[in-house]
Amino acid sequence: MLDVKNLRIAYPVGDVLDIGLKETVIRKIKRDFQIREFVAVDNVSFSLKQGDMLGIIGHNGAGKSTLAKAIAGVVKPTCGTIARGGKVTALLELSAGFDPDLTVRENTILRAAMMGYSKEYALKAYDHIIQFAELQGFEERSFKQLSSGMKARLGFSIASLVDPEILILDEVLSVGDSGFRKKSEKRMKEIIGGGAVTLLISHSMRQVQSLCNKILWLDHGRQIAFTDKVELYCTAYEEFMRTKELPKTEEDVVRLAHSYTEWKQSETERAARIETKKLEAILENGKSEAAVKAAVAILRKQRPELLA
Repeated sequence: MLDVKNLRIAYPVGDVLDIGLKETVIRKIKRDFQIREFVAVDNVSFSLKQGDMLGIIGHNGAGKSTLAKAIAGVVKPTCGTIARGGKVTALLELSAGFDPDLTVRENTILRAAMMGYSKEYALKAYDHIIQFAELQGFEERSFKQLSSGMKARLGFSIASLVDPEILILDEVLSVGDSGFRKKSEKRMKEIIGGGAVTLLISHSMRQVQSLCNKILWLDHGRQIAFTDKVELYCTAYEEFMRTKELPKTEEDVVRLAHSYTEWKQSETERAARIETKKLEAILENGKSEAAVKAAVAILRKQRPELLA
């Protein structure tokens, strides 16, 4: 349903737009005019079938958003191919596509139209969108009067509730409060179950492990891995973020994942020792009701099984 082959996206650096016409002429006269390339995505390939959800991970500047824009048709690749087996719905920037002076109602219809849906379809889905976004009572307010969280909720609701075939989400499941995030994740699972192909760009490994069945790891535009071993590679990525050591083989990935698991366990034990000392100090220094409540709170957090 989505097939990306040998994708490369490069931008010229040092051309006339960067240095100005005068400097360009001077450098040409001196024969010192050079245009370099900045490669944002370098030879990336992967294939997704119906119902797949791909987690795209990598540090800032790895090429994740550029890749997403190319798949959405916003950016033209330098070379390589993208075969899309359905309509692409992309939520790349939460406030993109909204008119700040139009009302929430008008923007909802407009955004749906920009995504290729008819006015009749948008009106049919309207009540569900507003309810999901928790914006009842704000429908006649202008978009610019909404908080950033409200804007994010509306953007996600429109993108996810109009039956997408290929859905691209760039760091949008992290918006809103915990209740809305849980609701969003539940909706994503429904979309996956409905057969849509979904691409999720996220820095949350917990989120990627919870939702995705495949993972694409990028680093400075290069493809480190494309695999269905989501838990293993997410754990290895956590260790990479801690040590900046990139894996070169799958053995390296296993080693990094093991190192992170050990480090995480030691950190958990260290935190437990600190809390234990706090508990001991509380019990030694006071027998008041407040001291007992404080001790119980620590136990409930660190050793809930002891209170069962």
